Amino acid sequence: MNAGKNIVIIPTYNEKENIECIIRYVLNLSLPFDILVVDDNSPDGTREIVKRIQSEFPERLFLLEREGKLGLGTAYLFGFQWSLERGYSKICEMDADFSHDPNDLLRLSEACDKGCDLAIGSRYVSGITVINWPIGRVLMSFFASRYVRLITRMPVQDPTSGFVCYRREVLESINFNKIRFKGYAFQIGMKFYTWKLGFNLSEIPIIFKDRTLGVSKMSGGIFKEAIVGVLLMKIRSLFSHYYRK
Repeated sequence: MNAGKNIVIIPTYNEKENIECIIRYVLNLSLPFDILVVDDNSPDGTREIVKRIQSEFPERLFLLEREGKLGLGTAYLFGFQWSLERGYSKICEMDADFSHDPNDLLRLSEACDKGCDLAIGSRYVSGITVINWPIGRVLMSFFASRYVRLITRMPVQDPTSGFVCYRREVLESINFNKIRFKGYAFQIGMKFYTWKLGFNLSEIPIIFKDRTLGVSKMSGGIFKEAIVGVLLMKIRSLFSHYYRK
């Protein structure tokens, strides 16, 4: 059991340029975090790099290998279940590409220690704090967030953020079988269900930096899923037990 311990779930697909650096950075933070890498059969050798580093940190670095590119949402759900079964008390999400500053894991974890149930690393709670994104992508992300707030009435400025920390009680309360999103809409759904279940959400301002190595996985289909999916999610939420275990 790992009661009282933190874990960071990092989903990967072709992240050989970043994965070793991000792992070593997180493992050397002042607050101990274990790492679970969920890899979708990366053809570029990402898994092999993780396995090599595992020999140095066999009790802190873990790898789950999947058969193919099955989507961000299912990777996190897989990681959530694995982490809950092993008793972790705080379960975090972050990208492998350093767009999220690993040092901010300390701030997210601290927020949960102070009574927050879901701490969100937010790009929009203190203005727009995004670096190196094309202006078109900034505007798309910003207005997508406004759209989500309009439809759901959820009081979150950055509902698509993928940099978060959950207390285990939140994940134990959500019915994972009802979450259909595979792409970035998954992040919206998880925050919405957490909020609807009455948990305390807090946004922690971060600076988001676009990746400098590797290739972005963002696509137009991801945004289409979010736009349509948010409407369906709102309708389903009218049935109060839909998202509860």
